[in-house]
Amino acid sequence: MGAHILVVDDEPDISAMVAYHLARESYRVRTVADGAEALEAVERERPDLVVLDLMLPEMSGLEVLREIRRRPELAGLPVILLTARKEERDRVEGLELGADDYVAKPFSPKELVLRVGAVLRRVQQQPPSGVAGQFLRVGPVKIDTGAAQVEVEGEPVALTPIEYRLLRVLVERRGRVQSRRQLLEAVWETTAHITTRTVDMHVQRLRSKLDETAGAADWIETVRGFGYRFRAE
Repeated sequence: MGAHILVVDDEPDISAMVAYHLARESYRVRTVADGAEALEAVERERPDLVVLDLMLPEMSGLEVLREIRRRPELAGLPVILLTARKEERDRVEGLELGADDYVAKPFSPKELVLRVGAVLRRVQQQPPSGVAGQFLRVGPVKIDTGAAQVEVEGEPVALTPIEYRLLRVLVERRGRVQSRRQLLEAVWETTAHITTRTVDMHVQRLRSKLDETAGAADWIETVRGFGYRFRAE
């Protein structure tokens, strides 16, 4: 049996369609219809990935995502948003909150299945927590590449899988400017379906987390007209 996917959508037809196409690819699928039930399901049995509709009754998808990212034990849980095409502001806020990807309605079930697979592959490429590996150290930042863990001045920083991969790529290529397209290829492993604005949103969120820990956000520099660079010592 494949990965466990939680689908959160209050429209039965959409929920059933998504579940059907994911199950065809051997994923184990559970569906719920509202935000409170989604959080209960995540607590009861943590899924490998959540497909989350933004327009939910009572508790919105953004509120669900915010609560998931607030909990340290769920910081690395991958989330793909389902959004209406007109909800650009909500999509941007979702990316700022740490969503890994989004699919705009109406969408192709095949595209959604491919997005799910791509996100899961990125997560699975990270070694399991607790496995010691090589260390990358630049300034106050220390990355344990075996355990996929980050510390700043000795304090752990909870990052989503995308944020971790983004930081690691920047640190490994420190001193060299990385264009947004280069970061899309290295971190998201695509350029076709994700806009370069997504990179900006994740860099902003990563800086915020580094700054909360030890004021290390300044190590990620913006090179206007080109992209981003992690300072070399």
